[in-house]
Amino acid sequence: MKIEITKENDNLLLGRKEVNFKLKHEKEGASPSREATRNALIKALKCSPNLLVIDKMRTEFGKRETVGYAKVYGSEERLKEIEREHILKRNFGSSGSEEEKGE
Repeated sequence: MKIEITKENDNLLLGRKEVNFKLKHEKEGASPSREATRNALIKALKCSPNLLVIDKMRTEFGKRETVGYAKVYGSEERLKEIEREHILKRNFGSSGSEEEKGE
């Protein structure tokens, strides 16, 4: 996999860096997993795994290229304040907190 950052923007109001990326993959017909993409982005952006969230990824039919949008937060508190629950679950799995277990 080869990752290319196509656009980078610092959003000071929300305390994060917003990144558009393009990921070229070798396997025919197989889109990269969210986890593999996260690992490639973490390595490229040199950030903490706990602060990176992939918002969306899209692979066009027949192309070996995935485009997406990710965010790197300044702190975990800010990330949890702003991000939607389903996005957190996609990126980090079930949080397993006591509140969720009780419901």
